[in-house]
Amino acid sequence: MKVEALATHHDRDAFSCGVDSLDRYLRSQAGQDVRRRMNGVFILVAADAVETVLGYYTLCATSLPQGDVPAAARKHVPRYPLVSATLIGRLAVSRTRQGDGLGSLLLADAVQRAYASAETVGSSMLVVDALKERAAAFYESFGFQPLPESLRLVLPMRSIEELLAR
Repeated sequence: MKVEALATHHDRDAFSCGVDSLDRYLRSQAGQDVRRRMNGVFILVAADAVETVLGYYTLCATSLPQGDVPAAARKHVPRYPLVSATLIGRLAVSRTRQGDGLGSLLLADAVQRAYASAETVGSSMLVVDALKERAAAFYESFGFQPLPESLRLVLPMRSIEELLAR
């Protein structure tokens, strides 16, 4: 399996993860976002079927108010009014492959890409907006910290650096 940037050979119309907004995004908006440089869209494919989308995620720049950053993560970020960050805007796995660990593969790739670009674009944390409590629990199991009273979670780049050093 490999993760690659969205391209014209990917069969976006056949993808279904069971969440209408995520399916619709990939089918009708993702290509435009890539062309406009609004989001990076990354596709998980099998090496022997590179047109079949097994899953995908998006990355883009964002920022958070300093006060929204959890206290435990605040020690790892500068004290500016807005904290620069990278957003995993969407992450979805094909309904036919859910439960096979592909979400973890996509997340690992997203974390590595976000970390690799952090020095270049200036990003002190990774942010994700979970759609449901179950998704939030998935991200928490990888060290993301929830923001108060929301399904938004963060993972400081310093924490990612420590994980990658192991």
